[in-house]
Amino acid sequence: MAKEKINQELMEKIVSLCKRRGFVFPGSEIYGGLQGFYDYGPLGVEMKNNLKKLWWNWMTKEHENIVGIDGAIITNPKVWEASGHVKNFVDPLVECKKCHHRFKADDITGDKCSECDGLLTEPKIFNILVPSKLGVVEGEKVDAYLRGEACQTIYLDYKNVLDSTRIKIPFGICQIGKAFRNEVTPGNFLFRQREFEQWDLQWFCRPDEMEKWFEFWKEERMNWYKSIFTNPKNLGFYKHEKLAHYAKKAFDIEYIASPVGKEMEGIHWRGDWDLSRHSEFSGQDLSYADLETNEKFIPNIVETSGGVDRTFLFLMLDAYTEEEERIVLKLKPSLAPYKVAVFPLLKNKPELVAKAKEIYSDLKKEFTVIFDERGNIGKRYYSQDEIGTPFCITVDFDTLKDEAVTVRDRDTMKQERIKIKGLNSYINGKL
Repeated sequence: MAKEKINQELMEKIVSLCKRRGFVFPGSEIYGGLQGFYDYGPLGVEMKNNLKKLWWNWMTKEHENIVGIDGAIITNPKVWEASGHVKNFVDPLVECKKCHHRFKADDITGDKCSECDGLLTEPKIFNILVPSKLGVVEGEKVDAYLRGEACQTIYLDYKNVLDSTRIKIPFGICQIGKAFRNEVTPGNFLFRQREFEQWDLQWFCRPDEMEKWFEFWKEERMNWYKSIFTNPKNLGFYKHEKLAHYAKKAFDIEYIASPVGKEMEGIHWRGDWDLSRHSEFSGQDLSYADLETNEKFIPNIVETSGGVDRTFLFLMLDAYTEEEERIVLKLKPSLAPYKVAVFPLLKNKPELVAKAKEIYSDLKKEFTVIFDERGNIGKRYYSQDEIGTPFCITVDFDTLKDEAVTVRDRDTMKQERIKIKGLNSYINGKL
């Protein structure tokens, strides 16, 4: 079977699983959908929150001198002039005169449409910032933009962070937030959307220390991704040869086994470009005063900017496993939507159901837990395997005598007999 067909089938299986089990739904589906927009369902929002929490804790608790913000989605429109997005955030597009499909001009060879062989128009420039209007009176509304990338508010709040904290250079400001782009060709499920979520770290340092910190964050971010993926060997670096004028280096962290695009996070050498531009356009002095050396300078920036949704998609692809009789989502337990499933062996035995619900209620105080009494026990196990639940607990008739339950491991399918009073510490130890 051709590799392209295998890749297509894998993506179809992931998309189907996501919808069928409540991870990700098509946006506005009852109205026919809206291309490039998706909703996270009950399982998806749990997993995505777990993912963001891991990132946030790793940034702010496992590193010194990193603080967070939560910036606004709409900013003063001058922000996007200063950042270069109004002028440079554009794509030259061609349109088919017959089917009206649009293509990036750089992706097209010849003058014929690849969809229907119709003739193409001359390239036209499209800005992919999403415009908005502020105000309530028609004719008096002010033009604005939904942010095209989440990092700009970090630069806008850089001085406020300095003034309101005791933080000193080198330091980082991190953020998780929504961004919006009028993507010309949204597609490949969560890989290219018009509304998406980014996590950003902007690391401010002395200009003469950029080399050291760039290499540090490049390796540090790769190590973090390796810690959350089921198969770390599927991750790699891509070195950019074509660089922005302010950049000395740029690397992508890629999921190289992806059947669609591979880019997950960029490690960027931004130098003093951003603070210098915002200082120029705002008229505010954004230099840093080093009280120990009496130096004053514009900090240089190492940026690590990744896609939360893309990471979610790649984690699903990486964890998806087909075995002889079951589908298993071998997610790291810390990412799994549910950590534990609790079953009564038989749903028509009130004493088993009552004991199982008692255990469920107790565990729910500390973990995300699901209670399931549908079908036979084997089907329940396989149902939980498919959504990545690491542990299944079964209450049987012996439980009523010995106050112990059967705990089944998702990956090995091995079962252990564990005392109820020791369940919390057992699960915590495994997690």
